[in-house]
Amino acid sequence: MDANLRERIVHEITEEILRNLKQPGTESALCLCRTDCLHKCPDGLRRLVECGAERFGIQFGAPPVANDLSKYIDHTLLKPDATEAQIRQLCKEAEQFHFATVCVNPTWVRLCAQLLKGTDVGVCTVVGFPLGATPADVKAYEARRAIFDGAHEVDMVINVGLLKSGHDALVLDDVCQVAAAVHDGCGHLKVIIETALLTDDEKVKACTLAKQAGADYVKTSTGFGPGGATAQDVALMRRVVGTDVGVKAAGGIRDLAAAQQMIAAGATRVGASAGVKIVQEAASLKAS
Repeated sequence: MDANLRERIVHEITEEILRNLKQPGTESALCLCRTDCLHKCPDGLRRLVECGAERFGIQFGAPPVANDLSKYIDHTLLKPDATEAQIRQLCKEAEQFHFATVCVNPTWVRLCAQLLKGTDVGVCTVVGFPLGATPADVKAYEARRAIFDGAHEVDMVINVGLLKSGHDALVLDDVCQVAAAVHDGCGHLKVIIETALLTDDEKVKACTLAKQAGADYVKTSTGFGPGGATAQDVALMRRVVGTDVGVKAAGGIRDLAAAQQMIAAGATRVGASAGVKIVQEAASLKAS
């Protein structure tokens, strides 16, 4: 479809929805919400359209139900002192709640792949984690080994120091080498840009380079940096990568409201150690 025609259609649909929202009695219901009452908020609706939303469900603005929400979540345990018993419990929960993946340190990939074989849950691991300062060829080896051990997805940390030093070609090569290793094994690559360490211009550059290198997702944070995911960063990343690349929000997402906020801003995946709590909150909300 022609881009101008597409933009005009989106504009006309948005205006029609906004006209319906402005019926008598709706103004008093408006509030500074997250996502649970966006159906009452013209400004919230407009922000979502501006961030790239192209389709709205019949119950627009309603929280995803637990079964839908679970497939957004990478059920995560990356603590250095995680035990085998905790990893086994993580996999059990992931299978029970049908999360997208478990996200674990590389040493646990093989065990998780064995435990989750035959389920609908993938295995995700991390590379160059959490600093991103490992040489590119070493990251590529880590990724190949992870895929060999059974990982379906790899979350690599971008070389933040090289990015901030203006060495764009080296950053691009860093991601390209890992992307090649992951894609050779039919896996998916997420590139962690560690937004809390970057200016907005650097975030744009990091996302642009990641997309250019063939990343399947860009990801906000390691969860070990000075800050985690924000809706503003997710929206910025979505605008930069467009609709062809996923956006993963991670770091500090501990409840349903936070997860919904990230999804509304454009996240297609959410990394959280509180995945069970989040989907249980969603199920409780649905039942009420």
